[in-house]
Amino acid sequence: MTVAEGERKPARVVVADDQTVVREGIVMLLGLLPGLEVVGAAGDGEEAVRLVGELAPDVVLMDLRMPRCDGVEATRRIRAQYPGTQVVVLTTFGDDESLFPALRAGARGYLTKDAGGDEIVRAVESVLSGDAGLSPSVQRRLLERLSRPEPPESEPAATEPPDGLTARETEVLVLIAEGLSNQEIARALHVSTATVKTHINNLFAKTGLKDRAQAVRYAYGKGLVRPPTG
Repeated sequence: MTVAEGERKPARVVVADDQTVVREGIVMLLGLLPGLEVVGAAGDGEEAVRLVGELAPDVVLMDLRMPRCDGVEATRRIRAQYPGTQVVVLTTFGDDESLFPALRAGARGYLTKDAGGDEIVRAVESVLSGDAGLSPSVQRRLLERLSRPEPPESEPAATEPPDGLTARETEVLVLIAEGLSNQEIARALHVSTATVKTHINNLFAKTGLKDRAQAVRYAYGKGLVRPPTG
């Protein structure tokens, strides 16, 4: 070990996770890892932002699904108010709808909770050196997203989704109308079944639909799906 390595201060870390057992487990794991020092732990995004203001950590390990203030909003606020603190997302969710909002909010790292200790250390070191700290699976997601072909310029612009539906909710609705189950929709969109169920609940609430049969009629009625010909 060189002198520089021996004198290097450990990275000061705040852990944010709403599940007490998970949060305490992460804190315990980090305490065993070289080069990291846990200086605080938060149970939601509001507390995470407050602790960053009080403790000025180098890095926050941020869960996404938390009460009061979720991880994306907390990341956005931390990066705006305390730019000296980096954010590495540590979450169960690796789907597009979790990944891209977090990165747009300013997270420089993204790991799923099956990451090992060495991977967490590498991610922290990477973001502190100015690089991105992304797990291999997340890197693949980004490459897949970037490699998708753009629609031809001659293709007409998509119409605005009805009744305030988001683009993803409309996509889920179309797949329901095409007869896909929740599991099949999840595979088609590369998201979890729980995420699909959330979209379905949201689109049903916005449109006043009660069941999938009504959803099919609605999709055809709005011109989102065309009847088969021939």
